Amino acid sequence: MKIAITGGTGFLGTALTELLLEKGHEVFILTRSDKPKEQGITYVRWLSNGARPEAQLEGIDALVNLAGTSINDGLWTDKQKKKIYDSRVSATKEVLRIISALEKKPSVLVNASAVGIYPASEHKTYTEADQEYGHDFLAETVLAWESLAEQAQIDGVRTAYARLGILLGKEEGALPLMALPYKLFAGGTVGTGRQWLSWIHVRDAARAILFAIEQEDLTGPFNVTAPNPQRMKAFGKEIGRALGRPHWIPAPSFALKAALGDKSRLVLEGQWALPAVLLDHGFKFEFPNLPEALADIYK
Repeated sequence: MKIAITGGTGFLGTALTELLLEKGHEVFILTRSDKPKEQGITYVRWLSNGARPEAQLEGIDALVNLAGTSINDGLWTDKQKKKIYDSRVSATKEVLRIISALEKKPSVLVNASAVGIYPASEHKTYTEADQEYGHDFLAETVLAWESLAEQAQIDGVRTAYARLGILLGKEEGALPLMALPYKLFAGGTVGTGRQWLSWIHVRDAARAILFAIEQEDLTGPFNVTAPNPQRMKAFGKEIGRALGRPHWIPAPSFALKAALGDKSRLVLEGQWALPAVLLDHGFKFEFPNLPEALADIYK
């Protein structure tokens, strides 16, 4: 298949590109800069003056939209929140424009989303069937993102929303920052330790997106999380075990709120989100459990 990716040079985009090339697919990465073609990869300029990406994307089979400023970048000042929100909206609007401009439409759009759409809870379990959404910045951003991407269906394009959990990888994503205290022999429980982390190995996240492309009856939201989420305290202990470091110095909630402001919600609050849609469609995780995921990452 010919598969186009926005955000293709990011953490998940890179893992997805590697997987697609491994499976023999042709990849088109939309980027703001001019880059020479590589083996199996064509770089397509977009979101810049004079760019007409649709001219190079005619005949693509699928489009994956991962574009947007990372929520991990910087403190969540009002300016940064606007940047996070606007980057997703502007990129998705351009994706919709490209789809409309193509004579032959792609069969599917897989649009990135996040489990942060669900309210934080220490007790509730969320699947894609739940329509109880949060009212904080992240939830409202995700809801707006999904609502906009849904418009691709007007052009007859099957649309699926990949509600991503915490992506785990060695060099990027949340794990390096979470592991740093342990590497310094200062790791411990973050906040109360009771908050849920719905995590997933980045390889499985990439595989889930390809799976959604291939499953012609998969539409709407699908949680991209491992089937065995962990509470923060247990998660921290597993990091310590994987690195051979102690789990002993706690990071209290008040200290994190003082240091991170509103962004502290990312580590002090969480959701227990289960991948019901993926499991119902027969998806098999390579890393369903945290110990084996961390063992692979730190091997």
